Parts: sequence; C-alpha cells; structure tokens
Amino acid sequence: MKRENVIYWVTTAIVSAAMLASACYFGFDPKAKGAFAHLGLPDYFRLELTFAKTVGALALLIPLIPNRLKEFAYAGFAITLISAVIAHSSSGDGLASLDPLIFFALLSVSYVYHHKRMARAARGHLPRSTISATTSGARLDHPLTNA
Repeated sequence: MKRENVIYWVTTAIVSAAMLASACYFGFDPKAKGAFAHLGLPDYFRLELTFAKTVGALALLIPLIPNRLKEFAYAGFAITLISAVIAHSSSGDGLASLDPLIFFALLSVSYVYHHKRMARAARGHLPRSTISATTSGARLDHPLTNA
C-alpha cells in the first residue's frame, strides 16, 4: 500500500510540475508566441492551454477534488501530450517531438495507480483522510455513503 502511494504521488507530482512549468512558459514567456506560430497554432490557443494546464494540475494535486474532475484532467493531459507529439512532428522538430511521450507514460502510471488507490479506498483499506472522493465523485466521509 505504501509503495502504491509513493508511485502515485511521485508520478502525479512530476506530471503536474511539468504541466505547471509549461503553463508558466506559455503564459509569461514572450518566446511562447513564436513557438506557437512555429507549430501553426493561433495565439489564443496558448492562453487556453495555460488555463487548462493550471486547472488540470491543481485537480490532480488536491486530494479533495472529486474523482470525476480528476478523470477530465487525466483525459485532457493525455490529449494535450499526444497532440504535442503530432504538432511537433508535423513541424519537422525531429526526435525532440517525441519528448511528450515520456510525460504521457508518467501520466499513464499515475492514472493506473489513482484507480488502484480508489479501489483500495472503496474496499475500506485506506483511511478516509487519505482518499476523500470515490469514483462517483461522492465524498467517503459523507453520511449517506456510510449508510
């Protein structure tokens, strides 16, 4: 159980840190406009990604966020990372265009261990303070879920 928690939190922290770092780059570095132009993407998409990556990273990191929202964050990050590979490959960026696959692999590990933790919580093997939301989005410490 401890090993599962360590794997989950380490992979989730790495993915979230990468998403927050890229969100900061997209939002605050003037070079990001040129990078998006190089990929053939409009500038407003840079701002959308900044917002989405920030919200998604926070959704994965904050334990009290309902799991249904975490699922959206995982799906959004998966689409973003695969789209990054396609965009960079289409722009002729060479092997560097495969770099997002590293974070996709880490995201996948985080996702698998997130579900392992949810299954363990549903069986009652984790304290309520460790996992506060079930896969349906209901809180474990809610009086109606304990009936």
